[in-house]
Amino acid sequence: MALALAPKIPSVRDRVSDEEWQTRVDLAACYRLVAHFGWIDSIYTHISARVPGEEGAFLLNPYGFMFEEVTASSLVKVDFEGKILMDTPFEVNEAGFTIHSAVHMARHDVDCVIHTHTVSGMAVSAQADGLLPLTQNSMMFYGDHMAYHEYEGIALDLDERSRLQADLGNRYAMILRNHGLLTCGRTIPEAFEIMQNLERACEAQLSALAGGVKLTHPSGNVCAHTADQFWNYHANKPFGERAWPAMLRLLDRNNPGYDA
Repeated sequence: MALALAPKIPSVRDRVSDEEWQTRVDLAACYRLVAHFGWIDSIYTHISARVPGEEGAFLLNPYGFMFEEVTASSLVKVDFEGKILMDTPFEVNEAGFTIHSAVHMARHDVDCVIHTHTVSGMAVSAQADGLLPLTQNSMMFYGDHMAYHEYEGIALDLDERSRLQADLGNRYAMILRNHGLLTCGRTIPEAFEIMQNLERACEAQLSALAGGVKLTHPSGNVCAHTADQFWNYHANKPFGERAWPAMLRLLDRNNPGYDA
């Protein structure tokens, strides 16, 4: 039986600016890294990036592709009204458009948004106390560094955008109650590294709670100090800059072709 392959996509390299092409390459890499680390939910969930130099335009995945198949040229360019801005045979996930357009409309400092439905992320999103400061990874999100958004159903109603924006505020991480996780960043590597920390924190929380033994809880002062250490160091230096080249090397060894 013939091996089923993703559709071959004509390159758009000559149809976009150098800056947009680099964003497309990094975003496609981010999709494949999310697949590599197992943060996927079939063809669902989504990652977006703002198009450099084009006000009100951002890139989303072609709906129906596995994340491991996404390429720079297959990404769909869309505006805040949902209009597709470049010829493509693909559509975008409607719920993904609602969530990502909400963030990009309100947060001009944000270039990338990642949303996941992992088992650990969904489990913590359903726990009344949310993310607990049990590990160093989780302390990154201590106090006002974590936002929460109450579940309203599948994100198909555009009026939910204002509530998503209000709940996220100026933060870079949000737990969507009974739904999943969301991170954003000033760069694609930053959004990815923040998500990696958040996913690890959720996984560790579930493992710790499942252990059935008494847990240690650092003091509030220590948790706040640790959060400040994370965020103060990166106030003018986005997360992920050092790790991103290593992540791309990982992809080049295991799943090349994202830059097509």
